[in-house]
Amino acid sequence: MNNNNRRTGTDSRKQAVSIRMNRGDVRNIKRLAERLGARDSDVIRFAIKLMLARLSLLQDPSVRGRSLVPVFLELGPELMRHFELDYARLSTIINEGVEKDHSVDPTDIQLLAMHGLQRSYRELRVASMRRTQHAFGSTPSGALDALPAVGTNNGRGSGINDEDALEESLRQYLYQKYLFSDDTTILATGSGGG
Repeated sequence: MNNNNRRTGTDSRKQAVSIRMNRGDVRNIKRLAERLGARDSDVIRFAIKLMLARLSLLQDPSVRGRSLVPVFLELGPELMRHFELDYARLSTIINEGVEKDHSVDPTDIQLLAMHGLQRSYRELRVASMRRTQHAFGSTPSGALDALPAVGTNNGRGSGINDEDALEESLRQYLYQKYLFSDDTTILATGSGGG
């Protein structure tokens, strides 16, 4: 077995890791495992593999600058909230050691940071409202889902709220500026130039 690992260049040995989790997360993992007919450990391993895949660009220390824009556009709010990232730390992660022509403008990093904080705040606000609703039973089930979102003209019109439109505009702006320009198109489209 050991020789096989050397031949393929991979290490399939497993290592036990101890992590602390809150009771709510453990309860949710057990529910998922039961529903999927799997073990708790299978659910945890799946979640870790999924997270590692989504953050694969951050695992490579040579990937910096504009190449990291997709990670922080798609997962920025979660990353910023969980790891308590601020503008300064985000700027270091993205631009440290990057040549000027491959870096992300400081104003665009500020946009990414504000985007992350705004969405995190909105999610926390809705979660708090839902907890209050659940604790006091003051509104019928699903009442929060029926409330019109901010900026939807009281539920009339397109149904797309201003925050979603703003988020989509930011996404288009940053992808166009950093990923669909000149030398970065190959990275953005994922085509290997074969």
